[in-house]
Amino acid sequence: MAQTNLSVRIDEQDKKRFETFCNNTGMNVSVAVNMFVKTVLREQRLPFAVQLDPFYSPENMESLRASAAALEAGRGIVRKTMADLEAMENEQSYRL
Repeated sequence: MAQTNLSVRIDEQDKKRFETFCNNTGMNVSVAVNMFVKTVLREQRLPFAVQLDPFYSPENMESLRASAAALEAGRGIVRKTMADLEAMENEQSYRL
């Protein structure tokens, strides 16, 4: 089977740490990358979960924009005591 080169850009410190990891497990970077590629091709998926951070969801970003606008307009944040928070937790209308 013909071989070819694959060139990727990576942070210098990450590269050094990855090389150390590979050496400590008895392989080199080329072997580790080939294992990754073969796993992806065999399973037709990445061998780890890739998911969005809900913090960056459109709904949350809009809420953050509204909160920032309220603060800029002089409407501060209402502070809650622990008793207030516990009461909110026990409310039936409270949902995560």
